[in-house]
Amino acid sequence: MDELGLNKLFAGILVAGLMLMAGIKLADVLVPHSELAQNAYVIEVPEGGAAVAEAPKDTGPEPILALLASADPAAGEKLAKKCTACHVFDQGGANKVGPGLWNIVNADKGAVDGFGYSSALIDFGGQWDYAALNAFLKKPKAYISGTKMNFIGLKKPTDRANMIAYLRQQASSPAPLPTAEEIAAETGG
Repeated sequence: MDELGLNKLFAGILVAGLMLMAGIKLADVLVPHSELAQNAYVIEVPEGGAAVAEAPKDTGPEPILALLASADPAAGEKLAKKCTACHVFDQGGANKVGPGLWNIVNADKGAVDGFGYSSALIDFGGQWDYAALNAFLKKPKAYISGTKMNFIGLKKPTDRANMIAYLRQQASSPAPLPTAEEIAAETGG
């Protein structure tokens, strides 16, 4: 393109911009902007009177102590197969990505020798009793925020009961099943 063609192109862009600005000014003169005296759509909001419905609160995992007596350890063993990529269930088994789970029921949290636990789990403290295992197996990251355990959890209470029954069997002397009083206390009855 020669020099004259570039001048024509530039002049065309300049004229278009000027026409746009003139059009905006003309529209503002013909239709002046004015503030409304009140909103076109009035939305009435009561002042502090109406209570807003609260969002449902997460009450934690469903009680499973009553399910443990009839839980199926064989079904728990089948569920545990997906855990074998990270955990070992045999006595004296070497830790993998996760700690060995032999004799874990009623053991102290973060106490398996030779495994590097997250500080979140160590600081959490306590024992892996039935209630703690239930809450952890439902959703580990919700129970102990900051845990290294990357597992989505077991949603069904029967699956968690079966898994805990299997873990209970993986011990030289299995932990006692919950008493009727403990079951009644868990269910609030």
